[in-house]
Amino acid sequence: MRITVIGASGQIGSRVVELLTAAGHEVVGASKRTGADVLTGEGLADAVAGAAVLVDVTNSPSFEDDPVMDFFSRSSANLVEAARDAGVGHYVALSIVGADDLPESGYMRAKVVQERTVAESGLPYTIVRATQFHEFAEMIVASLAVGGEIRAPKARIQPIAAAEVAATVADAAQGAPVNGIVNLGGPDKMSFAELARTVVARQGEQTPVVVDPSATYFGTPVDDDSLVTGTGAVLGDLRFTDWLASR
Repeated sequence: MRITVIGASGQIGSRVVELLTAAGHEVVGASKRTGADVLTGEGLADAVAGAAVLVDVTNSPSFEDDPVMDFFSRSSANLVEAARDAGVGHYVALSIVGADDLPESGYMRAKVVQERTVAESGLPYTIVRATQFHEFAEMIVASLAVGGEIRAPKARIQPIAAAEVAATVADAAQGAPVNGIVNLGGPDKMSFAELARTVVARQGEQTPVVVDPSATYFGTPVDDDSLVTGTGAVLGDLRFTDWLASR
């Protein structure tokens, strides 16, 4: 089966290309580097020509509200148009668990627009929503540092390995469209404070971790349910502590 992966040079996309190639598919790895520009539409027709499946794992180069909305609005519209014109039979997109419940986040609002564009396109589709990656944990904890302390939101998080996200996206690409959302999370739900203490200990630091009900996740208020999966979700196997220890 011919499968086009858009965003193939990224952390998830490169893994998806490897997995699908190893499974025997004809894989086209496309990105801006190969001449496929999701913002202008240039090169997309060639990238998706003859593809049975399009996998969209693109990401915005900016997380600021206006640029990220512009990116996902334009990229999803251009990709849907190219997929429709090429007769693609399955559109697979990667998104974020809880995206539609966090409207105060400009990034999440943009992901919802992307999801809606795909869902309303008329194309058979699968949206894989994943929780935050293990690989982002140190960045998340660093963002909570204030005045020599880590001020953690009173909320839970459910980190998952990027490799397991890529595997689930690859599985979705090889399966039938669900015309809906697949939620994916790590095996353990933990508090932000637990995550922070684990990261700080691994770094050999003694930075105090304080639970602060006013603390936010990159400026967005979150609670125990905002960033974690509910019932019926697919769960990964690699625990964050085991992943961290293996680095």
